[in-house]
Order: sequence, then C-alpha cells, then structure tokens
Amino acid sequence: MTVEYAITPELRIKLKDPFGTLIPGTFDETMDKMRRLTEEEKPPKLISVGDVVSLNLHKYNINPQLTIIDNKSLRSQAMPETARVEKTVKVANPQGTITKEAVTAIKEAIDKGEHTHIIVDGEEDLLTLIAVLFAPKNSVVVYGQPHMGIVVVKVTPQKKAQVKKFLKAMEIFEKLNRKKTV
Repeated sequence: MTVEYAITPELRIKLKDPFGTLIPGTFDETMDKMRRLTEEEKPPKLISVGDVVSLNLHKYNINPQLTIIDNKSLRSQAMPETARVEKTVKVANPQGTITKEAVTAIKEAIDKGEHTHIIVDGEEDLLTLIAVLFAPKNSVVVYGQPHMGIVVVKVTPQKKAQVKKFLKAMEIFEKLNRKKTV
C-alpha cells in the first residue's frame, strides 16, 4: 500500500463544508430528489461514496455505476439484493489518506463501466475527490452529509480543477511528512 496523498489540516476544515450541492431532508426526500435529478440530467456516470447514501440509492432503485463504501455504517445492514454488482474490489485506504491502490481501483471502475462496489479497509471519505477527478464531465458523485442529507457533486471542469488543487496540496503535505519520518 502506497499513500499518495494525506489530508492537510487546512483542507480538513474546508472539506467539512459540502463540496457540491446539499440536498437536505429525510432518506425519502433526498432519494426522491436524486431520482428526479438522474431522470432529468441523465448523467453519464452516477457514483456514490459512503455506506448510508449507497445503501439508500440501491434501496430506491437508483443504482450507481460505482459505489465506494467502508462498511462502517453497514455492519448491521447489507446492500439490498437489488444492488446490481458485476465486480467487487477491496482496497486499503487509511483514514485521512488516499492510496495508490484506491486511485487505481476507482479509475479502472469508471473506465470499464462495470457496476462495481469498492470496499475500503479504512476510510472512503476522501475518495470522493478521486471519483470527481476521473468521472466524465456531467457525471454525478453523491455522498452523505451526516444529519443533514446528501451532497451532489456535478462533475465540471471547475470541480476537477478544484480537486487537482486539493490533491496538489495533499501530495506536498504527504511528501513533507514522509521526509520527517525517514
């Protein structure tokens, strides 16, 4: 496992705010809005990051092409039988980092277009950035905002540029930390 990126203290604060459009509400309300959004916009890819949002999307038959979960919230639950999965991939991704194997798994899943579940040993939150980076333009990446609702990120050149800026800062931070420990 190779850590490519590590979160900076500044970025940790920035990423507490929604990275896209917050859709507040109950599961029923947010899933109803997601269904309408996907029917109207027909995104080339729908990607979910997080256990609860992924579970609810599948329960409401809004099936993402890629689901990235860490099974922390799903320990007492399981993905519904209706969840179409062609491939399951397991990756290591420690908290506060992005590993090379997680980046590769996300990129390959998006490129191949198979219905894929990536199960993360560690934490999946920062992998939203990688999903936005590699998803085609006008795709939708959705993640949960605890106790508030869901966040919908429409993939645009501006969002991709913002992700690249975040990753550059994280890459520099990781290299500095690595030098300190060597």
